[in-house]
Amino acid sequence: MKAAIIQFPGTNREGDMAAALRLVSGRDADIVWHGETSLPAGVDLIVLPGGFSFGDYLRSGAIAAHSPVMRDVAKRAEDGVMVLGVCNGFQALCEAGLLPGALMRNASLKFVCREVKLKVTNTATPFTSLYRSGQVIRCPVAHADGNYFADAETLDQLEAEDRVVFRYADGTNPNGSQRDIAGITNERRNVLGMMPHPEDLVEAAHGGDDGLALFKGLVEGLQEKAA
Repeated sequence: MKAAIIQFPGTNREGDMAAALRLVSGRDADIVWHGETSLPAGVDLIVLPGGFSFGDYLRSGAIAAHSPVMRDVAKRAEDGVMVLGVCNGFQALCEAGLLPGALMRNASLKFVCREVKLKVTNTATPFTSLYRSGQVIRCPVAHADGNYFADAETLDQLEAEDRVVFRYADGTNPNGSQRDIAGITNERRNVLGMMPHPEDLVEAAHGGDDGLALFKGLVEGLQEKAA
């Protein structure tokens, strides 16, 4: 798997993401500065990691969505390349129009940093293929603007198309997100945005490996595709 991680001013989770990808693929990801106009050739996976791009001015992810590299990210996504946006990356994907809706200020109006439970609601995606339908996993969150919002029509469409892949479970919704939505995909299911950080729970040193299956599933899916 050849992965590229986009680095914006204020990104601070690219190291964690790179470590998780190296663990499952045995290969270092390319760190691509947001000012680049194109991504490396042959990239299988593009990751927008967490952090506070451009200091979260205007809205979280709003400035990052207009960085030069995002034009190529959008083109690669249209071509079927896998794209993963975590936390600030999810915010940027929504701001760029690659995913619907927006991430608003947490209902508590406070930054939240703790572990939550996620229910896997769709395993028919490359990101969730190694989970069981209905499986509840642990996952850390760390955000101030994770309250997923969309109009009722969009929410109903996401539900009807089975594009909600993660929901906060067992009353652990940390931000007031509508319908407990924690992660969604685009129509083709090659773009996933999620607020929790699966890269922070991939080995015993983290206290568990509930997030590991997401990355292993990507590697296995890409290997099968290449075979």
